[in-house]
Amino acid sequence: MSNADSPAVELRGLQKSFGDTVAVAGLDLRVERGTVLALLGPNGAGKTTTIEICEGFQRADGGEVRVLGLDPTSQHEQLRPRIGVMPQGGGAYPGVRADEMLRLVATCAAHPLDPEWLLDVLGLGGVRRTPYKRLSGGQQQRLSLACALVGRPELVFLDEPTAGMDPQARRQVWDLVAALRRDGVSVLLTTHLMDEAEALADRVVIIDHGQAVADGTAEELTAPADGQQELRFRSQQGLDLELLVAALPENCEATELRPGDYAVRGIVDPQVVSTVTAWCAQHGVLAQELRVTRRSLEDVFLELTGRELRS
Repeated sequence: MSNADSPAVELRGLQKSFGDTVAVAGLDLRVERGTVLALLGPNGAGKTTTIEICEGFQRADGGEVRVLGLDPTSQHEQLRPRIGVMPQGGGAYPGVRADEMLRLVATCAAHPLDPEWLLDVLGLGGVRRTPYKRLSGGQQQRLSLACALVGRPELVFLDEPTAGMDPQARRQVWDLVAALRRDGVSVLLTTHLMDEAEALADRVVIIDHGQAVADGTAEELTAPADGQQELRFRSQQGLDLELLVAALPENCEATELRPGDYAVRGIVDPQVVSTVTAWCAQHGVLAQELRVTRRSLEDVFLELTGRELRS
């Protein structure tokens, strides 16, 4: 298989440890050309380590890694001009001006985009002469994104690209990622924002403890099992769900997802909706915002990785 025919990223049995800590434990991952893949997982799941190995900044302990058909470690010099990297934490020199940083990165590319144009597109025209350390967190993120894109890469790695951004800047980044896909650029991104993954990604991979626990489109991952749906509603917190389940048809279950936010899972028909509203009325509480829906990507994420906080 030639480089042009190979996937943008292909990992087979990837392994990486730091001392006694296993960061990646036999991960398989494939990013097709011209697609966007969102890599999700709780803190410490191995997302950033995986991306750094793909970028050539970390060396794998085991497994096979191919990026644009190349080994990112032994063939790093061949690979580097063809990829764009947006790391966590910006990666720019604190004292350098925004336009200086972007022009410096552009000089490393054979056919870069116009740095001044890119600054304007990302809303940085007004701070082009501001030192990096004096930019806001969102502006630093946008400058880091500009540095990843200025070289016209075939593949872009975006590690939490909209962290710290306001809603307007976040939407601008979403539009840019969509434009990259239309231009045939491959994108591997990590994010903690489930709506971002649903909006941008052709495929979603959820990893936990360095292994993939789910892989598919957002629609596939959130599809109801066995025809089941969810009835969501809000009410006062702490309802006695055992009593509610007793009033519902067989094979229905009820869960308090967050304080005052409830889900009834099962075959949701008009009788189930009527039962829920009648039960709430009988117990003197108001059921608000009733809606029949499928599981969200956040629900799937929490079911697979747990609800406890990770350090």
